[in-house]
Amino acid sequence: MRHLIDPMDLTVEEIDQLLAVGDDIIQHPHKYAAICKGKKLATLFYEPSTRTRLSFESAMLELGGSVIGFSSADSSSAAKGESVADTIRVIGCFADIAAMRHPKEGAPMVAAMNSPIPVINAGDGGHQHPTQTLTDLMTIHRLKGRLDNMTVGLCGDLKFGRTVHSLILALSRYMGIRFVLISPDELKVPDYIKEEVLDKNHIPYTEVHSLDDAMPQLDLLYMTRIQRERFASEEEYQRLKDSYILTPKQLEKAKPDMYILHPLPRVNEIAVAVDSDPRAAYFTQVFCGKIIRMALIMKLLDLIPEPFNQELPAPERDTSAPVVHHLHCTNPRCITTIEQELPQSFRLADEATKTYRCIYCETLVQDK
Repeated sequence: MRHLIDPMDLTVEEIDQLLAVGDDIIQHPHKYAAICKGKKLATLFYEPSTRTRLSFESAMLELGGSVIGFSSADSSSAAKGESVADTIRVIGCFADIAAMRHPKEGAPMVAAMNSPIPVINAGDGGHQHPTQTLTDLMTIHRLKGRLDNMTVGLCGDLKFGRTVHSLILALSRYMGIRFVLISPDELKVPDYIKEEVLDKNHIPYTEVHSLDDAMPQLDLLYMTRIQRERFASEEEYQRLKDSYILTPKQLEKAKPDMYILHPLPRVNEIAVAVDSDPRAAYFTQVFCGKIIRMALIMKLLDLIPEPFNQELPAPERDTSAPVVHHLHCTNPRCITTIEQELPQSFRLADEATKTYRCIYCETLVQDK
């Protein structure tokens, strides 16, 4: 049984397999209309969502399956204090596969550790959003015909933007990728992403403040929303919320084939006038999201049809680093802050500095 908790849970070969299945779904949708007949998807959404939840639900329905679930924590037993582990054990009695969104980072991992059915991370706080990444890859694949040899601009909230973190992880495995990271200083990509993904893999990147200056060199521009719900201070949000607003005037400097992506929802970071530009691809992304989730559901249920159903080896994850339990996670968004019965577990990240990483939310903590 497999889960999808972060983008590295799939190999490049498995992603290529999903993209090929996605292409076939678009060309021959009738072939897939009853593949999941008799199967149930549970959508466990502890925070609001429109695109992701409805994308999962429509994906399962178009495969001939059915859907159960809840759309907010208030309408689940979480409101009574039920743990994530208990919830997934209960849901496993009703459904064949589950998609979970949760505001606390690491919650889908906890679910996967206790689940009798495959679990898909549909977004956990500001941490990871692997199916949005698959959506992005499917969109890029359809528009550009490749996933390598590109300069990718990531703009906006790069600190709390889980879609950005997941996309960097995924694209880091393709040749010839260069990132331009465009953000205010307060919303820069977290150090652990730069150090352990970009620097470690020798992937070139630059950090800049100006979108205008970066525009001419980009093959893709990935805009993100400044996320009010991730800020502890309303004052800080108000100060940063209008940092970047993409307009038709700015696009005059862009390449004619530079596509604009956005995970949505947008607030005002892309002017409505940009929607009519043929390079605006964010609504194409929504369609691609449904298609790639159809492919993923089939893969995790072992229902991918021939000729795409060749068995591929799962990624090898290095779990050899020592784990300790005497430290305490300092991230207020970690799942351990609301589920105190979870063991505080940290994997060694750097022996020289005695730095450890929380296994749930990946926050770095130093052992003093």
